Amino acid sequence: MANGTERSPVAFLRTSDDDDLVAGLDALLEKAGIDRIAPEGRIVAVKMHFGESSQTGHVRPHLVRRIVAWLTRAGLRPFVTDANTLYRGARSDAIDHLRTAAEHGFTQAALGAPVLIADGLRGTSETMLPFDGKHVSEAAFATELVKADAILSVAHLTVHEMTGFGGATKNLGMGGASRSGKLEQHSTTKPFVREHCTACGTCAAWCPADAIVVRERAEIDIETCIGCGECLAVCPERAVGIRWDQATDVFQEKMVEYTKALYDAKPRAIACVNFITDVHPVCDCYGTAKEPICPDVGVTAAMDPVAVDQASLDLVNEAPALRDSGLSSAYRAGGDKFRDLHPEVDSTVQLRYAEVLGLGTRNYELFELEERP
Repeated sequence: MANGTERSPVAFLRTSDDDDLVAGLDALLEKAGIDRIAPEGRIVAVKMHFGESSQTGHVRPHLVRRIVAWLTRAGLRPFVTDANTLYRGARSDAIDHLRTAAEHGFTQAALGAPVLIADGLRGTSETMLPFDGKHVSEAAFATELVKADAILSVAHLTVHEMTGFGGATKNLGMGGASRSGKLEQHSTTKPFVREHCTACGTCAAWCPADAIVVRERAEIDIETCIGCGECLAVCPERAVGIRWDQATDVFQEKMVEYTKALYDAKPRAIACVNFITDVHPVCDCYGTAKEPICPDVGVTAAMDPVAVDQASLDLVNEAPALRDSGLSSAYRAGGDKFRDLHPEVDSTVQLRYAEVLGLGTRNYELFELEERP
């Protein structure tokens, strides 16, 4: 991004080779100044996504271990964490969540740091952060995330059906919220069922609110629906739609307000790392993996969440497309792969609104590292 004079630095390690990725992480974190988020001896929450059961798109545990080791050498005390999900699945309470994390290799023995669920057993351990926003007056966050002295977001960049893409902002604002916080952010999105529904029942089985019954076709009780949008993604017939009007814009704005509330509570104590690898056309919450939309690009890191997300988005769009990923037209470098997959969703809403709130800037300067420092 090149407009304006004020530009945020974003460190970038360009590589598609796993060995080079591991070897370059230390230099990347140092270049981005990640050790400045907290004084020596303080506790750092490494906020990530452990991946849904059978999903393979999450950041690999050996890479997280490398980050943990670097933080430890910097004199910090890291723990690795996520918050429970709003939807049903293998991460909806701490018991199943930790079991799923362990199945994917996220254990204290493997990572060199404790692993815990930040919002407690059932997602109700929350801390309210005041925020004078357009949509949010209080942001409900996972308590242990707020109690940490500092936070390092380790996000896996993905396409997302409600926000266009998921990066640092989504990992913190949505992923770090408690269950009630996630519910508040989803409350404006309401789905409907199209006539070609085959009544297979997939949406009803996935619905976390029991808002769907299946008769001749699926029927959604809008009063019971929590607006999470899961049915939209799991329907094999693409028979579920969203009443788009302004629902996804408001959804993104709420997510950004949550992220800003967290940054306001922890000034200069949050940093971001985005892994631009296995960029799937669906987010990591689904138990299915599809072909990535582009080859692996590398990793970005910065103190500014807006700059690191904008840089990551640009790097994906500049990369060549993979044709078996579900893309319909954005094959050439420079095409908007995210808008291609979800034409109704403007993924820049979250970035523009984040700038308005003073969360960061879309203007960045990319500092590219060598693959093997």
